[in-house]
Amino acid sequence: MASRRRGRLLDGVLLLDKPEGLSSNHALQRARRAMDARKAGHTGTLDPFATGLLVCCFGKATKISGLLLDADKAYEATIQLGSETDSGDLTGTVVATADNFLGVTQAQVDAALAQFRGPIQQIPPMFSALKRDGKPLYEYARQGIELERPPRDVVIHQLELISFTPTELRVFVHCSKGTYIRTLAQDIGRALGCYAHLTALRRTQVGPFSIETSIELEALQNQSEPETTLIALADLPDGLQLDNLKKEAL
Repeated sequence: MASRRRGRLLDGVLLLDKPEGLSSNHALQRARRAMDARKAGHTGTLDPFATGLLVCCFGKATKISGLLLDADKAYEATIQLGSETDSGDLTGTVVATADNFLGVTQAQVDAALAQFRGPIQQIPPMFSALKRDGKPLYEYARQGIELERPPRDVVIHQLELISFTPTELRVFVHCSKGTYIRTLAQDIGRALGCYAHLTALRRTQVGPFSIETSIELEALQNQSEPETTLIALADLPDGLQLDNLKKEAL
């Protein structure tokens, strides 16, 4: 019996622009199949409704995955004011609505955003992959069970208003690892006294990598030699060079 073909041994980093509607793992697996690569992993999950930069590591590059999981991230987020959902985003069920809500002023928004810059604490959402007794929190949430979650320390390096209407905000967020943008949107709505939830999210940066140099999944799948889009190990930024990491470990 012929042995099962396992794919090619490719080493490098792919900067993938994840489309809306796919889980991060599904997007990764489609990229891996497009390249016929044997080993791959991504460095930080994006929700299916979110788009943007998904850093995928192939072969030996998977050794830097932990560093990128710990790296700062940047996002553009759209926040709908006036209602809150159980998930913190548009995929959830509305659980609170502001009465007779007509909107907020930009001055109110500027004052609210100022409260969230710098070191803050967040309570992780129930709809998250954090585990309790070996089970993800979202499994409890789907059963209608809410567990107490300890707050986590995160840092919002930048929080700037991109555009504004009285009922919707677009913001740029540059934050530390572990920051939940859904929770940030929810907390901004509460600070404004009107509730809020996330309706769109696009990741634009992971550590030293930017969305500007990424490739869309469909474009990758249509390439005759998709492996040429990989950043070679030797071309990675200094802090991610495998040789340097080995020296630091000594």
